[in-house]
Amino acid sequence: MGLLFFLLLGVVVLVVVGGAIMGLVVQVAVWALIGLVIGALARLILPGPRPIGLIATSLAGIGGSLAGGVISNALGVGSIIQFLIAIIVAAVLVALLEAGGRAAA
Repeated sequence: MGLLFFLLLGVVVLVVVGGAIMGLVVQVAVWALIGLVIGALARLILPGPRPIGLIATSLAGIGGSLAGGVISNALGVGSIIQFLIAIIVAAVLVALLEAGGRAAA
């Protein structure tokens, strides 16, 4: 009887932990997809031409999206503020990538 209890308890714990991990994976995937759009928006809000490529812009958008999501979740703000924070972080990343590209050239 005791063995059955611990076996069922183990199954319940695995289901709860697995659900939490899947929720995190889905949230990260959503942030990454939205990051592609955020990278484009970040380039639009920065003045002047940006001589970095599409891949660098996409990576900056994904990084900004992930960082903005983490920051806004830590602050406990809503989704609109989360989106704005992500765009700001991505714009900073795009500017840093461009500055790094100019320094290397």
